[in-house]
Amino acid sequence: MTADAHEAAVARLREAYAAWPPGTPVRLAKHTTNLFRFRDQAPKSPDVAKDRKAQLARTAAAGLDVSAFDHVIGVDPAARTAWVGGMTTYEDLCDATLRHGLMPLVVPQLKTITLGGAVTGLGIESTSLRSGMPHESVIEMEILTGDGRVVRATADNEYADLFFGFPNSYGTLGYTLSLRIELEPVQRFVHLRHFRFADPQACMDAIGQIAAEGSFRGHRADFLDGTAFSTDELYLTVGAFSDVAPWRGDYTRQQIYYQSIRRENEDFLTIYDYLWRWDTDWFWCSRALGVQNPTIRRLWPRRYRRSDVYRKLVGYYRRNGLGEALNARRQLPAREAVMQDVEIPVSRGAEFLRFFQQAVGMTPVWMCPLRLRGERTWPLYPLGPHEVYVNFGFWGTVALPPGRADGYYNRLVEDEVAKLDGHKSLYSTSFYAEDEFYRRYNGTAYFKLKHAYDGEGRLLGLYEKCVRGR
Repeated sequence: MTADAHEAAVARLREAYAAWPPGTPVRLAKHTTNLFRFRDQAPKSPDVAKDRKAQLARTAAAGLDVSAFDHVIGVDPAARTAWVGGMTTYEDLCDATLRHGLMPLVVPQLKTITLGGAVTGLGIESTSLRSGMPHESVIEMEILTGDGRVVRATADNEYADLFFGFPNSYGTLGYTLSLRIELEPVQRFVHLRHFRFADPQACMDAIGQIAAEGSFRGHRADFLDGTAFSTDELYLTVGAFSDVAPWRGDYTRQQIYYQSIRRENEDFLTIYDYLWRWDTDWFWCSRALGVQNPTIRRLWPRRYRRSDVYRKLVGYYRRNGLGEALNARRQLPAREAVMQDVEIPVSRGAEFLRFFQQAVGMTPVWMCPLRLRGERTWPLYPLGPHEVYVNFGFWGTVALPPGRADGYYNRLVEDEVAKLDGHKSLYSTSFYAEDEFYRRYNGTAYFKLKHAYDGEGRLLGLYEKCVRGR
């Protein structure tokens, strides 16, 4: 996309936003999503022309057309920056930057996460211990605010409050139309070493050592994440850039990446395959769809072994209540979806893992260490400077105990996260009371921003969107 075409698209979007029907929720028309807050479909009417309410519902369901903002506008190899539409997926962004031997400082693990979504909703990956989160490498954001303005926000201009307050606002203050971000150079391959631990505390101690030294047992830590199969079988995967590879792993065919962690001590992947190592099987969640069965895997086309395909299948399954119907027919207990990412201080990480195994029992659990890049903090997601956290990600369903209702496990997790001075991402189900929610996510700062950039409340509030699920 050229700069002129982008500016024309901005003008069209402003007109469309100004004409949006009053009183209808503003949503984006996106082909993909990585959120796990499922909404019912809008009601339909046999005679939309005569039914104004149904017409408004249909308009709202269709969403605001932002398809013009899903392109990389330009890559500057000399400056190591990219100018990118807010709805551009990381798959397309990395395709553009890798041609120049560059990548974003943090590349979230699923291909169809958008750059704008990662910035407003928080993203994370295995470079987050050294490079923080995606919003920390943003230089400038072009934002359509809730009150209809288009502003350019930087860390030191008149919209600096929006620049710093935008992360974790989940599209309730506005939408990113374009962003300028930092890039870093890459090498052709990533050399992985998988280190096993038999105790959660030993694993957390190793994370602390890597944070301090930048390496582990002589292996440089350009990348770091981990996988817990139980509290006595945990792995840290330490990755180092390399220009050579004695062999190359391939987990897009019959082999499955997370299973290889238990078998191999080391591995080599191309940088492209490393970035998307989790996407092929949606971490390990493809097993629920049968894709890890060798026979089904051979028949399932490779182009459909992707997280967005699995997400659509799960969405269909959930919307139509197929799981509940199947469990009832088999006389099995109801199951609760427990899909969360939580950040826990590394000093309390072992406590969380022990709690999780005992109270929930879901495995595996993803572990991704992180810390802020420097002194700069972000009001709506208050992590402490220099403090090392571990993101624990767990995604699946658990059978409910007799007499327990849906939400039982998620509430247990929320309570434990609070007890351990942690935070949880808001892409999935939350149960906080409103006053507690805004206490945890800096409601004072949020309401000030909401008043400044969406004074009439055209966009949903953060609590309404992330907890009430409207």
